[in-house]
Amino acid sequence: MHPAPPFRVTDVEAIRTHLADYPLMGIFAAGEAGLLVAHAPVILRQDGEVVVLEFHLSRNNALTAAFARGGAALAVSQGPDAYVSPDWYEIPDQVPTWNYLTVEAEGQVTPIGEDGLIQLLDDLSTQAEARLAPKPPWTRHKMSPGRFEAMLAGITGFRLRPHRLEATFKLSQNKSPEVRARVAAALGDHPMARAMGPGASDVHP
Repeated sequence: MHPAPPFRVTDVEAIRTHLADYPLMGIFAAGEAGLLVAHAPVILRQDGEVVVLEFHLSRNNALTAAFARGGAALAVSQGPDAYVSPDWYEIPDQVPTWNYLTVEAEGQVTPIGEDGLIQLLDDLSTQAEARLAPKPPWTRHKMSPGRFEAMLAGITGFRLRPHRLEATFKLSQNKSPEVRARVAAALGDHPMARAMGPGASDVHP
C-alpha cells in the first residue's frame, strides 16, 4: 500500500465496486521453492460479519497444493493507471508521478467445497456476462450434459479471509481541486480521468 494516508481506502463498498470492475487478482504466496503467484478472478462476499474473497485455481497450479493445506496469501487487483506529467499541474517545482487504482487483501486461505465452487463459478460468469448486455447471458446450462462436471474436476475453489483489506486509489488527492481538474482534463478519455471526475473525491478520500 502507498504510505500516504490521502490515497488509502478501507471502505468495503468502494473496494467491492473496484473488484467487480477489476476482478482479476494476482495471488501471491510462499512455496517450498520460493515465492509463487497465480492470477484468478475473485468474488467479494459477506460471510457473517466478515468479508472474504473467493477464487479458483487449476488443480495443477503450484499454489493449489499449498492452499489445500491452508496458508497465507496476498491478493492484489490492479486497476487502470496513468503517468502524470508535472507540466499539467501548471505550478512550479513539481515532479512526475503515477496515478493508479489497486486493492490488496492479505490473510489465510482455505479450500471451499464443490457446492461453493459451483456457486462461485456461476456468480463470476453472471457478473462478467452482465457487462455484455444486451447479449443474452451465457450460463453453464448451455454446455453438453456432463461436460461442466468433467471440467469442474480440474479446479479447486478457495476462500481468502483477509486480516487486511485496503485499497490505494491514487488520484492526485494531494493537489488542489483546480490542479486535479487540470490533470483529469489532460488525461482526456483515459479511465483515470473518469476516476478523477466530479464526485470522485467523495468515494476516494
